[in-house]
Amino acid sequence: MSSVLNPYHAFLGNQSPITVIEASPQKLRELASELPNGQIDRTYAPGKWSARQIICHLADAEIAFAFRLRQAVAETDHVIQPYDQDAWAMNYGSCDPVAALNVFCALRDSNVAFITAQSPETMNKALSHPERGPMTFQTVVETMAGHDLNHLRQLEAIARQD
Repeated sequence: MSSVLNPYHAFLGNQSPITVIEASPQKLRELASELPNGQIDRTYAPGKWSARQIICHLADAEIAFAFRLRQAVAETDHVIQPYDQDAWAMNYGSCDPVAALNVFCALRDSNVAFITAQSPETMNKALSHPERGPMTFQTVVETMAGHDLNHLRQLEAIARQD
């Protein structure tokens, strides 16, 4: 069930967050390759982000997660810096989705290595989010996984359109 701490938990369910985040780059590459020619700017519903915007957002989110994870480990009582995803998305129309995909995949590999190197104590380390309140490093990892699943489902919907 989703919560204030992790609104993406509903997408994750009982799946292992590490398994999900490890598999996401390959799934994202496969979905990107399934998009019909010239359909990178197709949306899954009116008023929603296009495939290009979703891929670019995933790259930007991975940058944010990389910083958040490292700050959480390095600092005591770390407070996550939120960002306005819609403001970041304003320039996605001119972004190269292939470059964004490559950024996502490279950073994800680095983030997975960083996460899996952490001790159980670090996974339970407390931090907070100004909008979501107290959480742990593990909650951030679970959020990454649920976030991936949410956007992968959106890309699947785009790829399935006629």
